[in-house]
Amino acid sequence: MSYKILLVEDQSMVRNGLKMMIEQDVQFEVVAEAENGEEALRQMEIHLIDVVIMDIRMPVMNGIVATRHIKKGWPHVYVLMLTTFNDEEYAVQSLREGADGFLLKTAEPEKLIQAIHSCLNGGMTIHDEVAKKVMPRLLKTSGVEHKELPLSEREIVITRLIGEGKTNKEIAEELYLSVGTVKNHITQTLHKLELRDRTQLAIFAVKNDLA
Repeated sequence: MSYKILLVEDQSMVRNGLKMMIEQDVQFEVVAEAENGEEALRQMEIHLIDVVIMDIRMPVMNGIVATRHIKKGWPHVYVLMLTTFNDEEYAVQSLREGADGFLLKTAEPEKLIQAIHSCLNGGMTIHDEVAKKVMPRLLKTSGVEHKELPLSEREIVITRLIGEGKTNKEIAEELYLSVGTVKNHITQTLHKLELRDRTQLAIFAVKNDLA
């Protein structure tokens, strides 16, 4: 099985280099490219994408705004930020918008490959230089640490979508699940969180910054 990758980077030479590096791993295929966030969203409509490699500073629409739209429209897709700038604010904003990792372009090629695999396995890679700056701040300001929630990643995504007002049918279509499977996840989530109904779950999502 090969994983489909969308490469979002405004410099064509850098894109070409990244594509060559990524496709050294036979499991990865760069099926689409974009020069900015707006173009990335158009590519998302056309292709079935597993992972987006996203630059931050780009014309028209930057990578942080694009990540917000991708995570809202395609919550099952992983987004790995890849940037030149070791900027604390960029990192914090990216992770709050749902990015699944934050890597600097100074990283070794093997680190990029590892980070993509980590995303696909539900992990999060943050470049060491960046992590030292941003993790204390994120833990201080996030209100609730998602890792402390007794929920699976799938249950967190469904809870987030409920907080956004989505119906079971809309959630099922977005996550490529059956409506029955979505209902089962919601039942399990209510039980784990000791909540009574869907309304309480929606309020929980908003209060805990999941929506």
